[in-house]
Amino acid sequence: MSDPGTGRAPKPSGAGVRFDSELPVTVVLVRHGQTTMTVARGYSGSSEPGPPLDEHGLAQARAAAALVDRVGRDLWGDIAYPSEVIASPMVRTQMTGGIIAERLGLEVRTDATFQEADFGEWQGLTAEQIEERWPGQLEPWHTRGDVEPPGGESIEQVGDRLRRGLDELIEGGTDRTVVVVSHAVAIRAALGVAMGAQPSSWSQLRVAPASVSIVRLFADKRHEIAVVGVPSEGWGS
Repeated sequence: MSDPGTGRAPKPSGAGVRFDSELPVTVVLVRHGQTTMTVARGYSGSSEPGPPLDEHGLAQARAAAALVDRVGRDLWGDIAYPSEVIASPMVRTQMTGGIIAERLGLEVRTDATFQEADFGEWQGLTAEQIEERWPGQLEPWHTRGDVEPPGGESIEQVGDRLRRGLDELIEGGTDRTVVVVSHAVAIRAALGVAMGAQPSSWSQLRVAPASVSIVRLFADKRHEIAVVGVPSEGWGS
């Protein structure tokens, strides 16, 4: 049975509760695949375009594309099939977004609003290296929200940027699905903003490489968090 208003499957049990017929814009948030910095666990932000996906990251991107291709079909049938792919300007997101867009038969639009946090002088360093050089500053950056790395962005600033990006997607029209290929901190911020959570809690969200999260954005800002951090590996090619 399909919804007579949309032609798609009805909302599943447990979906966000609403008492109107308003339709959202659905945003499928995909984290890029693995890079050498992912393996090294370095803080890889928006101040440098690289690194590219490694071989495993390319395989992850293909798996993410296969999973996203099922949105609105045999998975999440109440959601429209994706009609747009947006990627941050980083090499890793452009590569991931390109693989997804090719699978969907779409083009990639670049939008820096969805780029990763700028880690300033922490760029390229591991947590241990940051703690050694700036003792006691890394944990508050994650857990307070207002702490800025030297020359970089605070979590709150990342959230303000992602809020603008999500608002622009709502303004672009509802009853559609947009794929946004982004980064761990940025996706956590998007999810946190959508659920109205405090920035201090966003780091509790798990966003693995090439994982998929889905938010449904309504004009009245009573957004629905439909999916968080689904691993794409194992969904086929």
